[in-house]
Amino acid sequence: MTNPVFVEIQKHIDSSEVLLFMKGTPLFPQCGFSARVVQILKHAGVPFASVNVLENPEIRDGIKEFSNWPTIPQLYVKSEFIGGCDIVTEMYQSGELTALLSEKGVTQNAA
Repeated sequence: MTNPVFVEIQKHIDSSEVLLFMKGTPLFPQCGFSARVVQILKHAGVPFASVNVLENPEIRDGIKEFSNWPTIPQLYVKSEFIGGCDIVTEMYQSGELTALLSEKGVTQNAA
């Protein structure tokens, strides 16, 4: 990887078991889709880190190219791209998200 933005993105992804690239912060989401994924993760009792893409336009644009996914938020679990808001919502509602987190050994606290 020679793109410095991709290198920075990968460092973020590697630094946490569960990472959310989002608009805003978990305490103050700046879009409804980011807020929804934060609520899902909190309700599932999943500790997670986040990157506020609004603070860095290079990350904001670069993450879309990095993942080949056109929208933000983007969820990564154990360095694997999971998806955006719609996919995370569907996975949570069907129980797939909880199963994936368990399968990957991510600790989930009681909600």
